[in-house]
Amino acid sequence: MSNNHLQNLLSAIDVPANWVGLREVKEATTTRYVRDGKPQANSKDTTHGIMVEVLAHGQFGYIGTNRMDTAGIAEAAKRAFEQAKLASKYSIAHFTDAVRPKNVGTYRSPFVDSVDAISPGTLNELLVKINAELKVSDKVNSVNSMARIVESDHRFVSSNGSNIHQDFLMVTFDMQSTAQDGLIVQTRSHGGMRGFSHQQGMEVFDEPVILAQARKIGEESVELLTADECPTGTMGLVLAPDQMMLQIHESIGHATEVDRILGDERNYAGWSFVKPGDFGKLKYGSDIMNVTFDPTVSGEFASYNFDDGGLQAKKEYIVQDGILVRGLGGKESQMRSGLPGVANFRASTWNRAPIDRMANLNLEPGDSSFEEIISAIDYGVFMESNRSWSIDDYRNKFQFGCEYGKLIENGKLTKTVRNPNYRGITNPFWNNLKMVGNKDTFEYYGTPYCGKGEPNQTIRVGHASPVAYFENVEVFGGA
Repeated sequence: MSNNHLQNLLSAIDVPANWVGLREVKEATTTRYVRDGKPQANSKDTTHGIMVEVLAHGQFGYIGTNRMDTAGIAEAAKRAFEQAKLASKYSIAHFTDAVRPKNVGTYRSPFVDSVDAISPGTLNELLVKINAELKVSDKVNSVNSMARIVESDHRFVSSNGSNIHQDFLMVTFDMQSTAQDGLIVQTRSHGGMRGFSHQQGMEVFDEPVILAQARKIGEESVELLTADECPTGTMGLVLAPDQMMLQIHESIGHATEVDRILGDERNYAGWSFVKPGDFGKLKYGSDIMNVTFDPTVSGEFASYNFDDGGLQAKKEYIVQDGILVRGLGGKESQMRSGLPGVANFRASTWNRAPIDRMANLNLEPGDSSFEEIISAIDYGVFMESNRSWSIDDYRNKFQFGCEYGKLIENGKLTKTVRNPNYRGITNPFWNNLKMVGNKDTFEYYGTPYCGKGEPNQTIRVGHASPVAYFENVEVFGGA
C-alpha cells in the first residue's frame, strides 16, 4: 500500500497514547537451488503485514497484524495500548517519543538489472551449468549452487510526523564443491557459506565470470585433497576479507551490541565481555584498527537510510585508532545506558519488535598492499573462507576454521594447506593486528542468518574488510 494509505490508517487509530507508529513490510523471497545437476528448490514466498507500535505510560506495546484494514489496525492499536499499560507495572526504563525521532525520506537499493531481467528458466539453466563446471573431477562427489532473491518493501509512518519508504533488492548467491579421497573430504565455496550476499540486481549473474569462478572452486576442492595439513604453532596469520567477515561479526559486532551489554540477551544469545565503562577507554585493538558502522555503503547487504525506529543512519566509528568509542545501540539503548550509539534498531520482519542489531560493520582499509603484507612475514598462514566457528557467550574466547590456506615462508606464498584453524581471545587478538590492507584488497560480504532475540529474529548483516595481518596467533590443523 502507499504511505498515504498508511497515514489514513494511522489517523483512524483512537487510543490515548503518547505516540503511535505503523511499520509495514511486504517481502517476496525467491529461492532456486540445484544439487548435483538436479533442481531441488524453485519457490517464491511472500509475507505482508503491519506492526502497530504504541507508546503509553512510558512503555511500548507491539501488535503485529495481517489485517490491514481500518478495523484491523484499530483493534491492534487497542491491544498494543493495553500491552504497554500492563508493561508499565514492571518497567526498568521510562521512554518518551524522543526515542522515535521524526524523519522523512526514502531509500532504494542500487541495482542495474531488475528481477525481471532474467527469467526463472534462464536462472535455473545457469545454476545447472554451474553444477557442471564445479565437477572438475571424478573426485568431486557433490556440488550445488543456489540463488536467493529478496524484494523487500518497508514503509513507516508515525504520529509525530515520520514518513519513510525504503525499497530493498537483495541477492544471496552460493556455489559449493565437495571432493573426497578415501577418508579425506574437502569443501570449497563462494566466499564461505552464503557469504556472497549483496544489495544488487540481476547483473550479479554474469555467466562467463560465474562459470570461471565455479571451475576455480571445483579445482581448489580437489587440490585440498592432496595438500598438507595446516601447521600447528604460534605464527603470523593473514585473513582474507571473506574470513574477516566472520571475525568482525563475532568478536566485534555481537560484543558491542548495547542491549547485550545491558544483559537483555543473556538468556539466549549471551552477554558481552564489554562493560558500559569501557567506552572511550578500552584498547580494543592496535592503533591501526578502525571499525565503522556504515549503512551508507552502496551495495553492502545491510545498507539503509533509516532504522526501524525512524532514526537516520550515518557512518560512525565503533573502534577508532584501537579505542572502543561507540556501541551498537539504537535510541532506546542509548537512553537506557547513557552511551553513544547508532541507527541500528532493526526488526527482521513485520511481526517482530525492533532490537539492537548489526547492520554494515566494516574494518576500514589501511595503506598496505597484499604483496607488502605477505613479504613482511617470515612464517605464517593465509586463510580464506569461513568453514566453522565457535565463540563463548561473552564473545571473548574463539576458535575459527577456514576452507583454504596457503603457507607463507620467507615473505612468499608457497604451498596449499588444508584444514587451517586459529584461536584467540578478542582483545589480545585485535591488539596483534599488525598490518591492514589497502583499498585494493577491500571486499564486502554478508550473511542472511544472524540470529538473536526472543522471539528469535534472523536478520541480514553486511561486513566489509581488507586483508588483515595478525602476528603471534595460535594456528593449528585438523590432524
